[in-house]
Amino acid sequence: MKVYYDDEVDALYLKLGDESPEGVIEITEGVNIDTTSEDKIVGIEILNASKKIDLTSLLSYSFEFEKKILNQKQKIA
Repeated sequence: MKVYYDDEVDALYLKLGDESPEGVIEITEGVNIDTTSEDKIVGIEILNASKKIDLTSLLSYSFEFEKKILNQKQKIA
């Protein structure tokens, strides 16, 4: 997952995959889900993000994964 934030327009984008979005589902005003033609979620856009979530906590996280956990994904799929 990659997190992008544009402070000029106060928009947050969570990129969940490498596929290109082909459709958009509006969840509520200013919150959109990007999907593929197979309805796979590949991104989440949040407009006026600083008014909806605490950006300081979201933008300060770092994640570490052990190699064995990442390899388990291939076995599960």
